[in-house]
Amino acid sequence: MKVHEINSTTVTEFLILGFPALNDYKLPFFSIILLMYSMTICENLLIILLVSTSQRLRSPMYFFLGHLALSDIVLVTSIVPKMLDVIIREGSTVLYVECLAQFYLYGVSVSAECFLLTAMSYDRYLAICRPLHYISAMSVKLRYSLIISSWLLSFMLVLITLVILCNIDFCGPNVINHFFCDFSPILQLSCSDKTPVSIAMVVLCIPVILLPFVLIIISYVCIFMTIFGISSTSGRQKTFSTCASHLVVVSTYYGSMFVIYMVPYRGHSMNANKFISLVYIVLTPLLNPIIYSLRNKEIQSSGMNFLNLCGVKT
Repeated sequence: MKVHEINSTTVTEFLILGFPALNDYKLPFFSIILLMYSMTICENLLIILLVSTSQRLRSPMYFFLGHLALSDIVLVTSIVPKMLDVIIREGSTVLYVECLAQFYLYGVSVSAECFLLTAMSYDRYLAICRPLHYISAMSVKLRYSLIISSWLLSFMLVLITLVILCNIDFCGPNVINHFFCDFSPILQLSCSDKTPVSIAMVVLCIPVILLPFVLIIISYVCIFMTIFGISSTSGRQKTFSTCASHLVVVSTYYGSMFVIYMVPYRGHSMNANKFISLVYIVLTPLLNPIIYSLRNKEIQSSGMNFLNLCGVKT
C-alpha cells in the first residue's frame, strides 16, 4: 500500500499501519481477533441481559457489572472492526474526522471503565468494611449517581482532549504506526508545538487514571485490613472471594494502562506498545465476564436459567 507523504498541506486522512511484522500471518491473526471480538460481544451482552432480567442479580455489584460490560462493548466496537480491516489489508486509511471519532469513543469507554471500577471498589469497601450500613449507604440514588457521574465525566473529560487535538495542525506525514487512533501516535504526527498538548494530556490523566487508581488502592487497603481482622481462615477466604474477581480485573486493566500512558512513550518499543494495547482493548473485555462469573454461583445459576428459557439444554 502506498504511504502518503504530505508537505505544507492539511492532512485529511491517516494511514494506520497495524501489524507489519505479522503480515505473513494475517489470516490466522485476523481469525483469532475476529473470534475474540465475537465472543466478547456475546459474553458482555449476556451479562447485560442477565443483570437486566434476573431477580437474583439485583444487588449493586451486578448493577455496576452491567455498565462495565456496556463500556467493554463500546471499547471493542470502536477499535476492533477497523483493526480487522487494517490487518486484512496490511494497513488501511481512515479519514481525519473518523480518526478523531474513534479516539473519542475509545477515550470515553476507557475513562468510564476507570470510574466504574472505582465505584465497584467503593461498593466492595462498603459491603466488607461497613456491612451493617451497606444497604442504606449503597442506596438506589447513590448507585445511579455513581453511574451517571462515571459516564458524564468520561464524555466531558475526553471531549476536552478532543478539542485540544482539533486545534493542532497536521501537515504530514500521515502514517500512524499503531492499529488504531491513539493519542500519542496521533500527536507524533502534528507539526504544532507538542509541549502544551502533552502537558494538558498529563493533567487530564490525573482525574481519569491516577485519582481513580488511588481511590481503589485506599479501598483495598481498608478491605484487606478488615479481612485480616477476621479470626477464622474460612471467614477470611469467603470474604476475600467476594472481591477477588474485581481485584483481578483492576490489576490487569490498570497494569496495562499505566505502562501505556504513565511510562514515558520512549520507554518501550512500538511493538511492545501495540501488544500491551491489545491486552486491555481485546483480551481484558473478553476475560472480564469470565472472571466475574467463574466462581460466582448467582451469575452461573442465572445463566443456566436463561439458557433453559431459550430452549438450550444444560
